[in-house]
Amino acid sequence: MTIARQRLGRAAETLVARRLERAGWRILARNARTATGELDLIGMDGPTLVFVEVKAGRLGASVGPERPALAVGRRKQLQLRRLAREWLAAADGPRPPWVEGYRFDVVGVSYDGARAVEVEHIRNAF
Repeated sequence: MTIARQRLGRAAETLVARRLERAGWRILARNARTATGELDLIGMDGPTLVFVEVKAGRLGASVGPERPALAVGRRKQLQLRRLAREWLAAADGPRPPWVEGYRFDVVGVSYDGARAVEVEHIRNAF
């Protein structure tokens, strides 16, 4: 991955975290590391613990899907489920009483140059 793509991804994660916080979410972790990978964002949407995968892309890019959120295929979904289990296991204990459920969301951010022009939030994506 190039440095430019990493910067674009980090900028998208920051943008998404801020939007979710403004919507009333509590962000618990950003770039949460596990033994085998990283989860972009973990937050509470009310009583629901949500694992959020953020995908960024450029408008008119010749590589990848037309919408960044569509870049999360079956293989990535399985990986995210495994990472979520690892993260929960590392929390070392029973589920906190305030967590009533779990969810996986995908947020795609489309950029035109340095400006985000579209944010697509797919709740309960898989």
